Amino acid sequence: MTIDERLERLTERHEALTQTVELVAREIQEMKSSIEGVKSFTTDIAEGTARLLRIAEIHEHRISRLEGEQ
Repeated sequence: MTIDERLERLTERHEALTQTVELVAREIQEMKSSIEGVKSFTTDIAEGTARLLRIAEIHEHRISRLEGEQ
């Protein structure tokens, strides 16, 4: 194998590795975006649940108060 052939092989390998690294970097960015979306969704669910809990507590207090008046 000549030096030129070796250099060509190394160049091909380098190009293949570069493409792989670029693909992996894009996939990581996509996963980060997905994770942020899940975090946001989870936060929304938690906040909604907390609001519902507060409403349930208010209604429970109101019912207890009304039952105590009878």
